Amino acid sequence: MFLTLILATITTTFASEPVGKRHIYKTVGDRELVLYVTTPDDWKPSDQRPAIVFYHGGGWVGGKPGQFTEHSKYLASRGMVAVQVQYRLLDRKSDDPPTTCVHDAKSAIRWVRGRADKLGIDPDRIASGGGSAGGHLAAFVGMVEGSDDPQDDVSISAKSNAMVLFNAVFDNGPDGWGHQRVKERYKEFSPFHNVSKDDPPSLVFLGSADKLMPVKTAFDFKAAMEKAEVQCEVMIFEGKPHGFFNYGRDGNKPYYETVVAMDKFLASLGWLAGPPTLKAPSP
Repeated sequence: MFLTLILATITTTFASEPVGKRHIYKTVGDRELVLYVTTPDDWKPSDQRPAIVFYHGGGWVGGKPGQFTEHSKYLASRGMVAVQVQYRLLDRKSDDPPTTCVHDAKSAIRWVRGRADKLGIDPDRIASGGGSAGGHLAAFVGMVEGSDDPQDDVSISAKSNAMVLFNAVFDNGPDGWGHQRVKERYKEFSPFHNVSKDDPPSLVFLGSADKLMPVKTAFDFKAAMEKAEVQCEVMIFEGKPHGFFNYGRDGNKPYYETVVAMDKFLASLGWLAGPPTLKAPSP
């Protein structure tokens, strides 16, 4: 529970207000769940642009859309459509599994893909991105079958086409983060335990001083992905703790380095053209 509170605090501390157009993507009872779509200046609904759907961190119990506001603005400046998602949070006092979180994560992808012709998006170039527990959701939608919200139109795929994972807690097995919530059902929730040849290419960022996600786990994940013949890049940032990548932290040097690497990764897939345009932070 203590580590979960740390996750929620880190995410809230570095979250900005979300940018872009607000849309209701799902209604659960009397609650409306929203997402925010940021588009390039020259965007048109008829475009076929690549997109990325971001999920905030917070241990599945905290956080809010806005953690990836600066990432969204930058990627929009590079020609992508960026989306930040609100999802239902778990009760801190419970030990419930993140069923509603993964339901909402998949619903959001389906909403975006199902409206690609109105959002100016190529439905076959939708990445998922996220940090910490949001990184888990980003990996989940790319790798784990099932766990669909019963009200979803499952004829629309919820599978992302690439993954950008910022210290994602994607191992929920007996030795991984969040196991106290998923328990013996961990294979239903843990991306690490669902690696297959159909997984999308991924980029993983991790600090060597992260106490929630061991460096070994990241490289074990990479090895499993490569055994399945799936592209997986891992970047380790020496001495950096959990949440090191957030905008506003450490003079924005880690933010700059991770965003430039993300840009190059997306460019390697043919989704972006030209070199990164993000300006380096002042010394």
